Amino acid sequence: EVQLVQSGGGLVQPGGSLRLSCAVSGFTFSNSAMTWVRQVPGKGLEWLSGITSDGGRAYYADSVKDRFTISRDNGQNTLYLQMNSLKPEDTAIYYCAKDPRADWGTMPDYWGQGTQVTVPS
Repeated sequence: EVQLVQSGGGLVQPGGSLRLSCAVSGFTFSNSAMTWVRQVPGKGLEWLSGITSDGGRAYYADSVKDRFTISRDNGQNTLYLQMNSLKPEDTAIYYCAKDPRADWGTMPDYWGQGTQVTVPS
């Protein structure tokens, strides 16, 4: 079965860094674009970042551009989100998600379990 298992969340002080990981199985990772999404309780989803199947192109929301970096290791079937200069407004549940195609543009068809990131004010 398809699995996306996330790790790396937790509490970090403002200005600190955290790296999220998403280890996948059950599909050909190198064929799929991947996305990071977050949700603040009571609010909708915010699409943060996406990366093409080969890692050649990426996009970032303005709210995280120049602070977050998406990457992937297709040999290890793992997606990463490096988060630097964290702010209290980054507090949310973070999800990795699989895009059904090699590029982003459609709704994900599989999601990780989510992990909490908390940055106190």
